[in-house]
Amino acid sequence: MSIKLATRVASLLANKRRASTLKSFGIRTIGDALTYYPFRVSDPVPARAVGEARIGEPMAFVATVVSSRVATGRMLRLEVIVDDAIYAATRGVASGRARLVFFSGKRSYIDWMAARLTNGATVVVAGTAGEYMGQLQFTHPQILTVAPGNPLGGNTRAARAARAADPWLAFSPDIDIERKVRDRSPRTQRKPSYDAPSPIEGLARVCRPRPVYHASARLSSERIHETILSLMWALGGRDIAAPGTDDIILQSRGDEEEFTGTLAKAIPDVLPEDVRAARGLMHRADAFRAIHDPKTVEQFHKGIETLRYEEAFVCQSALLKARNSAHQSPATPCLLNGGEGEDKGCLRDRFLASLPFTLTDGQRAVVDDIARDMSGERPMRRLLQGEVGSGKTVVALAAMMQAVGAGHQAVLVAPTQVLAEQHHDSIGRMVEGLDVPVTLLTGGMRLAARRKALAAAASGEPGIIVATHAAFSKTFQAPNLALVVIDEQHRFGVEQRDSLSAESADGTVPHLLVMTATPIPRTAAMTWFGDLDISWLTELPGGRKPIRTIVVDESDGPTMGRMFAHIRSRIDAGERAYIVCARIDADGADDADGAGDADAADDAPDADDGIDDLFEALDENGDAVARPPLHSVAEITERLKALPQFRGVRFATLTGRDKDDVKTAVMADFASGETPILVATTVIEVGVDVRQASCIVIFDADRYGLSQLHQLRGRVGRGGTDSWAFLVSRAEAGSIAAQRLDVIRGSLDGAEIAKADLELRGAGDVLGDAQSGAKSSLKLLRVVKDADLIVDARERAERLLADDPDLSGSPQLAGAVLDFTRGNETFLTSN
Repeated sequence: MSIKLATRVASLLANKRRASTLKSFGIRTIGDALTYYPFRVSDPVPARAVGEARIGEPMAFVATVVSSRVATGRMLRLEVIVDDAIYAATRGVASGRARLVFFSGKRSYIDWMAARLTNGATVVVAGTAGEYMGQLQFTHPQILTVAPGNPLGGNTRAARAARAADPWLAFSPDIDIERKVRDRSPRTQRKPSYDAPSPIEGLARVCRPRPVYHASARLSSERIHETILSLMWALGGRDIAAPGTDDIILQSRGDEEEFTGTLAKAIPDVLPEDVRAARGLMHRADAFRAIHDPKTVEQFHKGIETLRYEEAFVCQSALLKARNSAHQSPATPCLLNGGEGEDKGCLRDRFLASLPFTLTDGQRAVVDDIARDMSGERPMRRLLQGEVGSGKTVVALAAMMQAVGAGHQAVLVAPTQVLAEQHHDSIGRMVEGLDVPVTLLTGGMRLAARRKALAAAASGEPGIIVATHAAFSKTFQAPNLALVVIDEQHRFGVEQRDSLSAESADGTVPHLLVMTATPIPRTAAMTWFGDLDISWLTELPGGRKPIRTIVVDESDGPTMGRMFAHIRSRIDAGERAYIVCARIDADGADDADGAGDADAADDAPDADDGIDDLFEALDENGDAVARPPLHSVAEITERLKALPQFRGVRFATLTGRDKDDVKTAVMADFASGETPILVATTVIEVGVDVRQASCIVIFDADRYGLSQLHQLRGRVGRGGTDSWAFLVSRAEAGSIAAQRLDVIRGSLDGAEIAKADLELRGAGDVLGDAQSGAKSSLKLLRVVKDADLIVDARERAERLLADDPDLSGSPQLAGAVLDFTRGNETFLTSN
């Protein structure tokens, strides 16, 4: 069987349960396994003789088994006495003895371990030194059995003479020892097998720094490490575990050169040789070995540095190719005068003049930039980023009026039914009197209404279409489309954006404006949206007051009571309050809320439970730690109704599971004050605009991303009144989760919050997997800390593409770029 990076893990592992667990981690192929990077590397374990042991500190040594016995009781216990006389002699210290203890309720485990630790066996021991009844003890240490045939394991006259003359001979890697490999016959017929061919190689293994991986209760970091090593060896031509076992077979040093060459062929370099040499980087195969099997901590970090730069270079190459491709397409110019007379041509300016407020300087500058772009013969591709409430919608509406004034159609796509309806209503009021048709299209509309909306779009009549994911369906046709506006772009996949901005029948491509209120630092925007021109709205319109943010410990009953009393006082004053929960139902088993518009199954993106819960609690070994269950809408609603502070107050609930007509009715009742408290999932995160809302309570706030908390907080304070955001947390004081909440409590600056969020997490976590590409390859690049590296990669990629636009001279890089964009050269998909 030919083993490649694309070979499926399940075809190589006999342990199907482990293969299933790895699949749940996203590890399906050998390539997936190699890019499942450890999040840290442990310090090397010092080699010490028994007499040099320090209680409570890790160490490793070589010893001979003196005796062993199995004790019975509540649990089976294997006690082994080892002696390190020869190893101690090599270090010039007195020899000593230690007890090794193994506990288990399974006889099979004890029998297996006892068979390995027979009298006279040579073993390498690694563990933390302890003490029991005055004797040095190691509990469940790591054990490597050493093949016999060397001076340490033999008792011949020659062996004794060699040890007497030079004990270091026992650890020479050049000694010609007998090599033992596992026979692949059934278990009962196997020959004895050993973990290491010599003591020196065994010590080297256990003393090396160890990579630590994100793990789970089903599969520990150590087992993940063993599996990744075995798969990498298989890729390089070495054997892995025998059928029916989980053991790793160590091969001799004799085939090291052959293994290295085979691995390099299986993992070819992606970076051009001159770029790799200029940066002093490793070969790609060597980098994977340095990460998953490091000899030193320094080597581990050099491997990480190599693959981090590779990610930056591939990402920037993909972006630049996408940008070049987009700028080669023709577009329909949308001139301000429209070519149809002054009255029709000045539609945008008439709209701006009709507004009951004056644009900020920042809004005016962006409007002018967009007007210039849309007047050209190449498609505009612009990202508009602005704080919650900075006026992005008005800027986008000005662009749509420019398209309509030029005699064309414009479509605004919103991620949820609620937001689309709000846009339809607000835009309809703002363009009233300007004779501009505004059509609403959602997947949840009644069939007759939907057909009417689709017919209006298909007619090509100049106007504005406000749609949800229904605009991505094959039934949607807008033959006169000149502008696509994507609101809250992080809620959409790039393939969906592409479906609307693809080439039309006449060969032109619509202009594209994508908007986000998720703050993205400039280096991050350059990474994900380097194929777009970027505009920032940094000023907030007048009348917005700062939101007071308060972190509340859920276990602090008096503070929780005062919070609820404050909310009641604001409701009595005619205001509204949001209560946000992560889950819909108490058990959370089938929750499906959050990102998607619940229009129709084929319209909506992959849904989640509404929380950006990516901060899994891990111990120092990367294993998952149990945490309390998340609060649900159903649970919190019942609890709040029972509180005396809310006696006589009506509640409403809103989740992504609700039907569209229910959502509309709920929001109408909330806005009118009939139900002044809305208990909801994060379906309210974007676009919901109820100006009377002054309070928001977010339960399990320590489990959200900072940018998501900032978005939720922006739902209040939109009517010019004082406003409050209460972040209810169960995080321990001083924990990382508590420190993250301190960031959001101390800042209203979205850019500062986004920077902290990106430093703590990965790109897809902040932008959303639908946008950032859950299956793509950016796993190491830190867009804040690695800003200089990204700039360097972009400059080198620009020079390479200027000389070789198709990357015909760099086939491996060309393939990586295609993989990175998932076969779509027009748009970037990154993670």
